[in-house]
Amino acid sequence: MFKTIQNALKTPEVRKKILYTLLLIVIFRLGCYISVPGVDSVALAEAMGSTEGVAGLINMISGGAFSRFSIFAMSITPYITSSIVIQLLAMIIPALEQLTKEGGEEGRKKINRYTKILTIVLAIVEAVGLYLSYKNYGIFVNNSFVTGALVITALVAGTSILMWLGDEITNKGIGNGISIIIFVGIISGLPSFLTTLWSLIMTSSGFSTTGLLLAIGIVIGAIILVAGVVFVQQAERRVPVQYSKKVVGRKMVGAQNTHIPLKLAMAGVMPIIFASSFMTFPAMIIQLFVNDINNQTGFLAGLYKFSIATSTSSVGLGYAIGNAIVYLLLIVGFTFFYTYATFNPAEVSANIKKNGGFIPGIRAGKPTTEYLSSVISKLTWFGGLFLAVIAILPMFLRFTNLNIAFGGTSILIVVGVALETVQQLESQLAIRHYKGFLE
Repeated sequence: MFKTIQNALKTPEVRKKILYTLLLIVIFRLGCYISVPGVDSVALAEAMGSTEGVAGLINMISGGAFSRFSIFAMSITPYITSSIVIQLLAMIIPALEQLTKEGGEEGRKKINRYTKILTIVLAIVEAVGLYLSYKNYGIFVNNSFVTGALVITALVAGTSILMWLGDEITNKGIGNGISIIIFVGIISGLPSFLTTLWSLIMTSSGFSTTGLLLAIGIVIGAIILVAGVVFVQQAERRVPVQYSKKVVGRKMVGAQNTHIPLKLAMAGVMPIIFASSFMTFPAMIIQLFVNDINNQTGFLAGLYKFSIATSTSSVGLGYAIGNAIVYLLLIVGFTFFYTYATFNPAEVSANIKKNGGFIPGIRAGKPTTEYLSSVISKLTWFGGLFLAVIAILPMFLRFTNLNIAFGGTSILIVVGVALETVQQLESQLAIRHYKGFLE
């Protein structure tokens, strides 16, 4: 990885892309400190003293922008939600499905346009909800219509700017723009993590041996977790495929041996994003219509506590255990859903048969489809359970005195984006190498 980065910095064309990406990242981080107009900074500091629950998840992704109520407070979450909605609609609406599969570059542009339009709509709805939710905390100078309009406009504009930054990074920089923004937002919490470790070692009474051992244990655990994530992200099951000899034009093409690479975690981190959105949605809706929900009782209060139990320790261990079970089932379910949405065994089997290929020991046609379905099912079970365990176990650390900034979901996203970016750097270098060779 370090050799790839070193070679990239030596290549003028790739170096320009890296520097441009870094410039846009700096703009993103500066925007995280620009508050929306009409905010009382003193009242904001008191109201945002503890960002837990839904606010904690948004604050982590936004790099602390939510706790500062900056123009990037909503982060890129409206875009992520709209992307998920468009993907789901593409499976239901034939016209969208045709655009996705057969539309080519023009179809991709139309899908991207629809996604951005839906993002603006969702951003407006979320901005209105945030303003209505937090105006009762007294964080605004006044609650006039003009102040509300300015706050909503600033929040929607911030999300639009983040969309533009993401597109610029994707088209002119290095890596996937949206993923890079989320990645930077998460790792911006690293100083807080290091401060937590230091506070374990150096307490108010002086040096703590127990704290030192605990800090070492946390670091070792994080390293093991990262290694496990890298292993699962990179691991793949290679299904061998043989192609018989055939005539192409006037030539006889010889038999070929190849394989189908099937990833252990084919769905990536998408099932966790799906499950998190599903679990936190009730809490977001309840917050809009019920004032001071934390001090309420009844069904809605119980549903709210159950929804936010993933990201807070203030609701009790019972809610957390119930939430963890449902969260696990949702992650596994969405893993199967997303995997089979992106990999169709029947379609792959038909393509193999069409090109005169076969899997050794398996007859072409329906037996091949059943075999691929069996392999995918086993891999998906493993990948889904792995994602669920990684996402759930670290949340129980919140019921200790530790304030760990990085959870399993954060590590999955950070490692996944880092691997993807390095692979894109390698491909950029390979393209330039072959281009120079051909010239």
